[in-house]
Amino acid sequence: MSTDFQQARQSLGARLNEMRAEAGLTTRQLAERCGWTHSKVSKLENGRQTATGADLESWTRATGRLDDLVELRGRLRGLETTYRSWRRQLAAGHRAVQELNVAQEREAEHIRLFEPAIIPGIFQTPEYARCVLTDVSERHGKARDIEAGVRARMRRQDVLYEPGHRVEAIIWEAALYVARCAPEGMAAQLDRLLGLIGLESVQLGVVPLGKRLRLSPKHGFWVIDDGLVVADTWNAEMWLDTAEDIALYVKIWDELTGAALYDADARRLIARARASIDLA
Repeated sequence: MSTDFQQARQSLGARLNEMRAEAGLTTRQLAERCGWTHSKVSKLENGRQTATGADLESWTRATGRLDDLVELRGRLRGLETTYRSWRRQLAAGHRAVQELNVAQEREAEHIRLFEPAIIPGIFQTPEYARCVLTDVSERHGKARDIEAGVRARMRRQDVLYEPGHRVEAIIWEAALYVARCAPEGMAAQLDRLLGLIGLESVQLGVVPLGKRLRLSPKHGFWVIDDGLVVADTWNAEMWLDTAEDIALYVKIWDELTGAALYDADARRLIARARASIDLA
């Protein structure tokens, strides 16, 4: 799979295609309005050519969507950087961030992920996701398209039910208790986790709080097809694709795997957290 900016470029192309379709324009009609060749429109929409800022301005004028120019420029700024600050990414909105994840996860065959203090996005319920995205917006002062972001995040879960995908997830037990939404929402989120245990495409493990570990659970990370690590911090995502970085995170993953509980034991830990929620 691609480990550079190709995924983001394809996501941007899909957004341009959507804008053209909503404007009722064919590719040739849009090309004529912009003074371009037909092939350029096709390449931009299919992620085979990187748009410039001028290209995006022409596109929004041709489709009557100048109000979307800020969003498109925000997507463009995030294309080629390994250090992807959340503030810069969110300039394009929550929807853009989640659509990039959708494209990335749909292409992946094998995902290994660890989260120390949050339920992974690919497993979240709408209410839990809504609260998380709202908190992120308030923290960074960006992206108010919460509902669009929630809808896009829910589409990420399609890969759990499609052949050819395998998601192995480990969470620290603390993540089951961090209240990211109201009690009713937390209860529903933990019920969702319980429902994932036994799904053919998912392996879910929980590292107990009292387990002796040889490392500190500093931050969440995803290992995608052994070719890319996405490490999540307070202010940014790090996209790492060197052999050295990947080997380190795989080693950490292996240590966490040895400490995690699975199947009935994991179900017991999740059920205990679920029972602790006061719904009165």
